Amino acid sequence: MARPLILALGGTRSGKSRFGLAAARRLAGNGRAWFLATAWPGDTEMDDRIARHRRERPEDWPTIEVGSDLVAALAQTEPSEPALIDGLTLWLSAVMGDEPTGPDPVLDGALAAALEAIAARPGPVVIVSDEVGWGIVPMHAGARVYRDVVGIAHQRIATMADEVHLMVAGLPIRLKGPSE
Repeated sequence: MARPLILALGGTRSGKSRFGLAAARRLAGNGRAWFLATAWPGDTEMDDRIARHRRERPEDWPTIEVGSDLVAALAQTEPSEPALIDGLTLWLSAVMGDEPTGPDPVLDGALAAALEAIAARPGPVVIVSDEVGWGIVPMHAGARVYRDVVGIAHQRIATMADEVHLMVAGLPIRLKGPSE
């Protein structure tokens, strides 16, 4: 089992990526960590976000573009070194595609395989993810499926995790794990 497994949740601009980066730095010590990127370029705003994230992490940290295959991305890392997955929600969006038929194909397929790969990994893993379930019920069926998949994914990861933190206004709220 990845030790520790840390889950950082939060809304937009809550500080979750900064928290995840700090956790990975702490776990890496003087070594490196692997950055598993799930965002893909395509518009000016997203390109700026990606560039900012690149500037914030050490240059010697390898970056792997995850695409839709998180298992393969994890397999490219050095298993004893920390891996930072930022972020889970974009990866789930890539896996689900534009017209999801229901949550089970993702939950029982790609997510289950990713959680198995994380559990088999000996080194630390930090997962950053957006909390999307506090808003209104979406009108679009695909958006409801996405919201459900993300919520269930968070529950499954939180069960496995050693630490779970909720970021609000740049401040971490510890939901699970040892006090520092």
